[in-house]
Amino acid sequence: MLASASPARRRLLIEAGFAPLVEVSGVDEDDVDPSDTAGSAGRLAADKARAVARAGGDRLVLGCDSMLEFDGRPHGKPTSTDEARRWLTAMRGRTGTLWTGHHLIDESTGVEVAEVVGTTVRFAITTDAELDAYLDDPSVLRVAGAFTLDGRSAPFVEGIDGDHTNVIGLSLPGFRRLLGRLGIPVADLWAELEVTDDADRHVEVLS
Repeated sequence: MLASASPARRRLLIEAGFAPLVEVSGVDEDDVDPSDTAGSAGRLAADKARAVARAGGDRLVLGCDSMLEFDGRPHGKPTSTDEARRWLTAMRGRTGTLWTGHHLIDESTGVEVAEVVGTTVRFAITTDAELDAYLDDPSVLRVAGAFTLDGRSAPFVEGIDGDHTNVIGLSLPGFRRLLGRLGIPVADLWAELEVTDDADRHVEVLS
C-alpha cells in the first residue's frame, strides 16, 4: 500500500533502486522542542518508525522527519501561506541548516538504528514577485521550511554544503550507513529487487 505524505522521499528511494511501501504514521509533527531542532527531527523520526513497526515482522521500517533550523529556531511545515511568506522573506540572502532525522527498525530482530543529518542551505535574495508566484502553489505548506530542492523553490537556493538528498527529505548516504549498522549491505536490497518483482524485504517510509 502506498499512502505517502512525502512523495519526494518515496521517489528518492525508487530512483536509488529500492521498492518502498509507504505508510503515514499519524505522529503529531508539531511536538517540537524549540531549543533543539536536530533533536526534535530525530525524535519524531523515531516516533514515526515505532508507530507502525510490528514485533516479529520481516520489514525494514524507516521513519524520517525534516526541519529547517533558521535563526536558532525550528521551522517545520508552515501552517499558513502568511507564515510561509514570513519565513521565506527572512531567509533572503541568508543561510539555515536542514536537519533530517532517520530511524530504521529491523522488525525481524527488533534492532533500531538512528542518525540525524544536517545540510547547510544558502538562500538567494528573492523578489516579492517571485515569492508571490511561488506561494500560489499549495504544496508550499507540505514541506519543511516552505522550500524544496526538487520543486519550484529550487532556483531560490544558491547552494548547499553537505548532502543534497538530505535537503529533499532523506539522506541516501545516511540510509546506507544505517543499513550497514544493521549488517545489511545496500547492494543486497538491489539484488533482491533484480530477482523478484515483489522483494522479500521492503522499506517502509513514514513521513
